[in-house]
Amino acid sequence: MDLLRMEHLTKIYGKGENEVRALDDVSFSVPKGQMTAIIGPSGSGKSTLLHIIGAVDRPTSGKVFLNDQDVFAQKDEQLAIFRRREVGLIYQFYNLIPVLTAEENMTLPMIMDGKKPQKQDVEKMLDQMGLLQRRNHLPSQLSGGQQQRVSIARALFNMPSVILADEPTGNLDSKNSREIMSLLRKLNHDFNQTMLIITHDENIALLCDRVIAIEDGRILRDELTGRTGRPQTKADKEAQTDGI
Repeated sequence: MDLLRMEHLTKIYGKGENEVRALDDVSFSVPKGQMTAIIGPSGSGKSTLLHIIGAVDRPTSGKVFLNDQDVFAQKDEQLAIFRRREVGLIYQFYNLIPVLTAEENMTLPMIMDGKKPQKQDVEKMLDQMGLLQRRNHLPSQLSGGQQQRVSIARALFNMPSVILADEPTGNLDSKNSREIMSLLRKLNHDFNQTMLIITHDENIALLCDRVIAIEDGRILRDELTGRTGRPQTKADKEAQTDGI
């Protein structure tokens, strides 16, 4: 079953001679549990696509469906709740709050949603991320790899429907990049967590189940990598050619 579906997404900035078509009639779907990489050169439209999928930005035309819900049929207030509950965001530069500890950064989205984090869930997530001994450290007291682990824990803690990662290894050295990708792969497997990862690095992309290449706002290539640890489903096969 497709968890996420994009239909004829178009995003235009400016008008007339200044018009820029960041996305140009993009359609594809993602089954639950798939780890998908979106690659392309700078200015290709991949970050615009991620922002629209995460309801951070609205398309000029087209639709996004998550769990068969028309995302942009919601009002702005509903969209804010949707982003908090259904989408986990991971950024290249971590976006941690400097005055909060690792644990406080991790649990902040849940607290903002008016929920109280359960102690056992906090302990389990910190342990899963290798952060038990760093839970009371501020971001400035953590390495880049540790800060990104906090960012991942924050994105995952609410158990969202989809995690969107924008260049999650772009600010890390090769060793930490491998460790972060290995962690994301493990979380994808352990929680059957659907993930879309923006990257300019094809070696990183090939660690995912599927690679979608974008250029000039259009899909150029969409293929499975064979990396998935689960049997290929009918939805996977259909997704391989959908949108081309």
